[in-house]
Amino acid sequence: MKLVATKPCFRFLIRRSGTSMLEFSSNIRAFHPCLPPLSGCGGLNRGCHNQTLYVPRLNWGKPRDLWRPCSSKRFHLISSIAANVREFSTSFGPRANDKSFDRIYSQGGLNVKPVVVVEEEIGQAENAFPDGERIEKSQHFDGLEVEKSAIVNNLKDESEAEKEAWKLLEEAVVRYCESPVGTLAANDPNDKLPLNYDQVFIRDFVPSALAFLLKGENDIVKHFLLHTLQLQSWEKTVDCYSPGQGLMPASFKVRTVAIDENTFEEVLDPDFGESAIGRVAPVDSGLWWIILLRSYGKITGDYALQERVDVQTGIKLILNLCLSDGFDMFPSLLVTDGSCMIDRRMGIHGHPLEIQALFYSALRCAREMLASDEGSKNLVRAVSNRLSALSFHIREYYWVDMKKINEIYRYKTEEYSTDATNKFNIYPEQIPNWLMDWIPEEGGYLIGNLQPAHMDFRFFTLGNLWSIVSSLGTPKQNAAILNLMDAKWDDLAGQMPLKICYPALESEEWRIITGCDPKNTPWSYHNGGSWPTLLWQFTLACLKMGRTDLASRGVELAEKRLQLDHWPEYYDTKSGKFIGKQSRLYQTWTIAGFLTSKMLLRNPEMASFLFWEEDLDLLETCVCALSKSKRRKCSRGAAKSQILV
Repeated sequence: MKLVATKPCFRFLIRRSGTSMLEFSSNIRAFHPCLPPLSGCGGLNRGCHNQTLYVPRLNWGKPRDLWRPCSSKRFHLISSIAANVREFSTSFGPRANDKSFDRIYSQGGLNVKPVVVVEEEIGQAENAFPDGERIEKSQHFDGLEVEKSAIVNNLKDESEAEKEAWKLLEEAVVRYCESPVGTLAANDPNDKLPLNYDQVFIRDFVPSALAFLLKGENDIVKHFLLHTLQLQSWEKTVDCYSPGQGLMPASFKVRTVAIDENTFEEVLDPDFGESAIGRVAPVDSGLWWIILLRSYGKITGDYALQERVDVQTGIKLILNLCLSDGFDMFPSLLVTDGSCMIDRRMGIHGHPLEIQALFYSALRCAREMLASDEGSKNLVRAVSNRLSALSFHIREYYWVDMKKINEIYRYKTEEYSTDATNKFNIYPEQIPNWLMDWIPEEGGYLIGNLQPAHMDFRFFTLGNLWSIVSSLGTPKQNAAILNLMDAKWDDLAGQMPLKICYPALESEEWRIITGCDPKNTPWSYHNGGSWPTLLWQFTLACLKMGRTDLASRGVELAEKRLQLDHWPEYYDTKSGKFIGKQSRLYQTWTIAGFLTSKMLLRNPEMASFLFWEEDLDLLETCVCALSKSKRRKCSRGAAKSQILV
């Protein structure tokens, strides 16, 4: 038996040396002035004489298997003796022993006890956990015991579709430096031209991450959060212009590059939109990253991760990017077309509901996770003010039901005053004919977009579902959204749940708004296609609102076809009858969305870790009352507010 002591090592990546929005981050490059163009983890083929065993992370509460290249040995890491380690980035570099970096980037210094690695021959402990025992009842994080009743029930009741889905999800896992860091967007063995589907997308990985967390496999999510955090600081340009500091990449790919004839290195190559169709920056990536970070802490109890200085810095960079002042008059986030799940031209530029719902969720997550110190005080205040204004804005101006549509139908236009009812100068003729007959008596929804003289009345499923999950809508509105989805089940679910939007753009509208996009033809892809990955968000929203019957109905409908159809990315036609004409098979977030839905239905108590209840403090906060301006008149009184409904 051999004991090997190692010290956690890391490489810090800085985006640029210019002025930072955070006071303490502007001069960090001095500690590592010669940053490489790609993040690497060290040589892969250095020969069997290299006996150093790197331990990239600790997995609390149980031993883990580690492998040394070119060796027949297996190593078990006994993590209980290092209970006070505060981990840092999982990439390794030549500055691993830089004392100044430890001093700058650790709270209270880095007091690391030696990690004990027990070496033994393969085969002596081949299966540390028998089938069915996914994790222990209790998990330990930095000495804190977090009781979990059971993260998942015993999986004896798994269907054949679930068993195949787990197998496919495991096969889609991407490894970097021998550690799992994400899942491929799609993993079809017969696909010879994967394009960018062989990359790890931040938004696509979220359902995979939740499936792994609910199963008790936490390492892959932690590695993903830390590695994407590193990539946040890269400098990327499009035609000699760099996007704002704090932008998260849309995706990344693990590449192997040659250092010399006998040495290779794995590197992470991020895509910030410079390679995407339309060259659009992924606004939702940073928002999803914050949401997933909070979910990781809630489910695992490992709040030490979000308390790390580098993670706190990453949160602040994203918030500063989103909260920066501009020319906009509204609290909603202004974005270009194609900056979220709908990443092609679909007429959602402006203030799309999906981005606002994710923005609201990310703000609530950040307010929970930001450290309570003097340096964060102003940012927390700005977040609270924005949350209050955003919730009022969406609840009041995005909501439509039978009563609201009739009110818009009778709007006066060209009102010039601070007390105007028709604040956005919406012309009644904008109300589409289909909506008049489609809207049910009991039910309503949040429209897709709102700008001066423009309301997008299409129903966007993700935005509405996430408004329920995050409590962006009022309790009454949230219930009404699910009532509408129930009443219009044939339109929004059909033969494969769920429509990404309804209705589709057709004829002249399709030609003008999409630019004649051949992929977004009516009732296909983003233009009214059916996306099974939306099931997990639908299930979460239903569980929050006590509509388990509706969630089960959707999951059962999808389960009948997904396995037989080889887990497609999306379905075409108005009823979702056919597999999409350009749909990838073995789409990972289709697989993961199905698994997450099944586990949430089997363990509904876990849903409470993933949604938010109404925040009563926000209802009492008005930015006008907090302003230092002498102008005290508040415009909320002029609106027939939904905020307390």
